Amino acid sequence: MTCYDRRDLGLLLLRLGTGGVLAAHGAQKLFGWFGGHGLEGTGQFMESVGYSPGKASATAAGLAEAGGGALLALGLGTPGAGAAAAGAMAGAAAVHAPNGFFAQEGGYEHAATLGLAAAGLAVTGPGRLSLDHALGHVLDRGWMVPAALAVAAAGTALVVGARTRRVRAKAAGEQEALFEEESVKED
Repeated sequence: MTCYDRRDLGLLLLRLGTGGVLAAHGAQKLFGWFGGHGLEGTGQFMESVGYSPGKASATAAGLAEAGGGALLALGLGTPGAGAAAAGAMAGAAAVHAPNGFFAQEGGYEHAATLGLAAAGLAVTGPGRLSLDHALGHVLDRGWMVPAALAVAAAGTALVVGARTRRVRAKAAGEQEALFEEESVKED
């Protein structure tokens, strides 16, 4: 029987906790489970906060969270799973950032914590109590870590950047005029 060390047990607990929470959040978006709003409701919300098209954005976020979370919990494809989940959480953090850091004020604390944990697992690896280890790390090669994180960072930057432009444009359109125009009558 193989003896597992504290590191492997710690990584298992971190994977199960982080992955489980992410998978549950994704299931809320995709299926409406656990009090979620499903793709329709989440899509409407995503549209309202600048992620357009809303339903496609909800699907992408839900898949990254549910899929990335489930794979992290299993310790399978850890670099890609962690990177996908971290990217989704960066997108969520962008929505909550105007509210500050702490979650009780609607801030990005929760999204940042999940994203950093997912990215940390992508970098560290799943440990020996994982499917990646059982399968000989065929989906967990060293080169996959920077590749997965780079792809996720680039995709996230594009999506969040586009959202930021939409939010700014909408805010500029809703801004009140500084001066009211008076109609000029010609006599």
